[in-house]
Amino acid sequence: MTLEEFSAGEQKTESDPDNVVLCLLAADEDDDRDVALQIHFTLIQAFCCENDINILRVSNPGRLAELLLLETDASPASSEGAEQPPDLHCVLVTNPHSSQWKDPALSQLICFCRESRYMDQWVPVINLPER
Repeated sequence: MTLEEFSAGEQKTESDPDNVVLCLLAADEDDDRDVALQIHFTLIQAFCCENDINILRVSNPGRLAELLLLETDASPASSEGAEQPPDLHCVLVTNPHSSQWKDPALSQLICFCRESRYMDQWVPVINLPER
């Protein structure tokens, strides 16, 4: 299973896009007021629905970065010349067809998304609390 970033209308993927099984859309309260980002999310959601890709909304992009081990504890000295953090507004999770290995956590997420759709919640939301 690999994570790949989809940002600013540019897909950054090195593998077959048909292997995408989950799309994580991460936004905080400030992002909810960003009209351009909301249009971007709408287009991504439409694409995912047409291509049978599960969608999951995540409420805290900073916490998501921590969980994905992409963000370390930034002190003022280390953040002066540091590059910008990755854009995690949209993260694509892939699962290669050639692999018979099943990730139980990914299977549970996909099951959660499917059950949410049965209850007419097409884009379920997970609230990630601060540490």
